Amino acid sequence: MGFRIIKTAAATVLSVLLAAAVGIPNAQSAGLLAILGVETTRKRSLRTITARFTASLVGLFFGCILFWVLGFHYWVLGMYVLFGFPLIVKSGFKEGIVTSSVIVFRVFGQAEITLHILLQQIELLVIGLGSAGLVNLIYMPQTEGAMYVIRKEVDGFFSVIFTQLARTLREPGYIWDGKELIGANTAVQRGLSAAAREMENHVINPDAAWNVYFYMRKEQLESIQNMLQLLSQVYRQLPHGDMVAELFDQLSGDVLAEEYTGRTERLLYGLEEEFQKMELPETREEFEVRSAILQLCRELALYLKIAKRHKMPVGLKQENRTLTAGK
Repeated sequence: MGFRIIKTAAATVLSVLLAAAVGIPNAQSAGLLAILGVETTRKRSLRTITARFTASLVGLFFGCILFWVLGFHYWVLGMYVLFGFPLIVKSGFKEGIVTSSVIVFRVFGQAEITLHILLQQIELLVIGLGSAGLVNLIYMPQTEGAMYVIRKEVDGFFSVIFTQLARTLREPGYIWDGKELIGANTAVQRGLSAAAREMENHVINPDAAWNVYFYMRKEQLESIQNMLQLLSQVYRQLPHGDMVAELFDQLSGDVLAEEYTGRTERLLYGLEEEFQKMELPETREEFEVRSAILQLCRELALYLKIAKRHKMPVGLKQENRTLTAGK
């Protein structure tokens, strides 16, 4: 918000000075148009400025018809609001209602319709909205560092979550408050919002890497929720649970890596083969617990599949670094 206020102030001053320099009466109106044109991202700024400029032309055309037919009376302004606003909305430029009103009211204030006055209003639009667009294009705050901080926060939450899952498998009576789940979800949502803003700030060839990462974590959080439901069915300690707990211990470290290591996946495959060689359960209680643990392993495999799909494998990442260094 602080950067937006600074940009708005800069665009306002620039537009007023330019409007005064070219001799437009009441040059402060350009500042109002500039205030309306400043946005939080470059793409949004371009869309907003285009919509406001087009809406102003539509409003100016309609307002001039009303003034020419009905005259310059205050009640005609009411007619403009009553019929002009719906016309602008139906045209698909509802963001420009206020901007168009500024232009139409200026024409009303001069109480005449001439080519010079109409061109003056268009010139005012170009200066006011153009100043806002220029300031937006020149500078937008970088969010790369902020997203990296959020990523570290999310990875940290995931690491603690897997550590807690491992402890619960070893100690079925252990009660975990699950606050890291709430923290991870909140951080992922912040990350998705920041990634969306970052993409909006790149008009040409936007990088979707951060958006992909946070979306991956969102999918994985859903997988973790399924793991927790299965874990609630493990009410007895078994060697199988201790073995799976080692997987989560490994994953609590792997999740902090930027690349996909594949270590937990290899351990999981080996563990599944080992499970197949074990004797069948002897009691119904053991059967139920082992069944929940087996389903937990399958859900873990789905979690790893998501990571493998979105994260770059270690070997490929090293290869890319070598190629980049060669360049």
